[in-house]
Amino acid sequence: MLQLSSRVAVPLALLACVVAAPAAAKDKDAPVRPAQIQELYACRDIADPAARLACFDREVAELSAADSAREITFTDRATAREARRGLFGFSFPKLGGIFGGDEDEVKEIETVLRSASVDRSGKYTLVMEDGAVWVQIDTTRLVRDPKPGQKVKIKAASMGSYFASIEDGRTIRMKRDR
Repeated sequence: MLQLSSRVAVPLALLACVVAAPAAAKDKDAPVRPAQIQELYACRDIADPAARLACFDREVAELSAADSAREITFTDRATAREARRGLFGFSFPKLGGIFGGDEDEVKEIETVLRSASVDRSGKYTLVMEDGAVWVQIDTTRLVRDPKPGQKVKIKAASMGSYFASIEDGRTIRMKRDR
């Protein structure tokens, strides 16, 4: 039996881990397809045309039943992007591709201010046209008070916070409240 010295075995083990890590990470991040979709895709592999058609008919009927029973939901990329945009500012777990992949991640939005108020400590609460409510978390003072109808750009910052600028003015640090 071949024995390796520790001078050779340790680097080989590390190399194996480095090579295997991207494959494991790739498998871990791959979205899991619903069983109904997997079964439908499996029909493509049937060689006999009549059996393949029967498989497709059966699986599409099951998929339709699952859709009607709301056990499975379909969406397109545009709808997923709109959902992500509506959730911008909230923390939620990675949902395995439900709202699209990382390439569809929303990093900034442009919206319109519906109303603004200032609390006792001088911090702003901004209500956007879509009903989203953002509250200021820093102490930066704006040169002019925000007015309804002004354009607001909100960008992701660090530590779960966001930067908002109103009509390209001074930037304030915000967090999404609701």
